[in-house]
Amino acid sequence: MLAGALAGAAVTATLRGRRRWSRESERAVERLRRETTRAAEPATDSAPELASPPRTFDAAELAGLPAPAARFFRYALTPGQPLYRTARLEHAGEFALTPGAWRQLRSVQHVALAPPGFVWDATIRFAPGVVVRVRDGYSRGAASMYGALLGLVPVVDRRDTPGLAEGALLRWLGEAAAYPTALLPSAGVRWSPLDDRSARATFADAGLTVSMDVHFAAEGGIARIAALRQRDVNGRGVPTPFEGRWAEYRRIGGMMLPTRGEATWLLPGGPHTFWRARLVEAVYAG
Repeated sequence: MLAGALAGAAVTATLRGRRRWSRESERAVERLRRETTRAAEPATDSAPELASPPRTFDAAELAGLPAPAARFFRYALTPGQPLYRTARLEHAGEFALTPGAWRQLRSVQHVALAPPGFVWDATIRFAPGVVVRVRDGYSRGAASMYGALLGLVPVVDRRDTPGLAEGALLRWLGEAAAYPTALLPSAGVRWSPLDDRSARATFADAGLTVSMDVHFAAEGGIARIAALRQRDVNGRGVPTPFEGRWAEYRRIGGMMLPTRGEATWLLPGGPHTFWRARLVEAVYAG
């Protein structure tokens, strides 16, 4: 009888946590949507800075770019490609808090391209019936990282700690292989040459500036990005070498996008690959 009561309580807690978590995530996504909608409003005499960027891709803007970056855009985009403002990316894969300790992961990420932002809503399964829900976010120079056991018991809660926003903005830039129009010069990215297969991308938002070295595959897609990224360690930002890898490109939404990826911290004791996943669904909107 006691076992049945405990099992019932566990189910109730799980359902309650899921419902509460879903409501909080919906509110976070709605805030991100409002920021995107506000930025898309037509310019007025009193707010000329809100002038809209181009709505479709024109290959003429590739003039003067480093050759590998120009090849990438010709590979990933076609003339007239819509410059989407939002993306919804769903992934299935694994997450490792410590090297090699892989746990099953499912995530949905809502991304704003102009201005940059995201809400990453993930579920990490540690054991049957035991999950940690994680929600990371970035918008307008502010970032957050929140995780809770069953969506109820907080295990991490970081907001606007030193380096968190910079690390989140670099994450947004590093994942832009999945929304490549955000890497165009018209979107605010500055490209500088490195060699015949790589170039540096630099982006600024809300007083933050981040850069990454982008290495391209022979066919033109982004194969690897490398950067010095702020890693949150007990609420303190620690600059740490980081790399992301992308593979298995296919055409989605008119664009060539990677459908598999992984992310790795390059630590003194050796690399720690902490995320690896495949793209389940990608939806884009203007």
